[in-house]
Amino acid sequence: MKIATGSDLATGDVVWWDGEGWSRHIEAAVDVGDAGTGLIAREEAALRVNVPYVIDAEPSPDGPRPAHIKDRIRARGPTVGDDLGIKPASAGAGSWVI
Repeated sequence: MKIATGSDLATGDVVWWDGEGWSRHIEAAVDVGDAGTGLIAREEAALRVNVPYVIDAEPSPDGPRPAHIKDRIRARGPTVGDDLGIKPASAGAGSWVI
């Protein structure tokens, strides 16, 4: 599974491609497969996202789980305090461990 990520131009938030646009919630991310390279080129050129890139991920019951530790940390938000992280979009999501 391949998913696309980048940073929101206005806020700097980590965002994930959800099939129609960019979401702050990784559980909304969809598999971009082989179309990922073209997608991120178009989105960056349109100035909708900063430094987009495609990563490997594994499907899980809570949504995609990034394969690399760096992106798992990015998905959960700042590491300086529990109150600053990204809250899952749904109550059951977000149970995988970094």
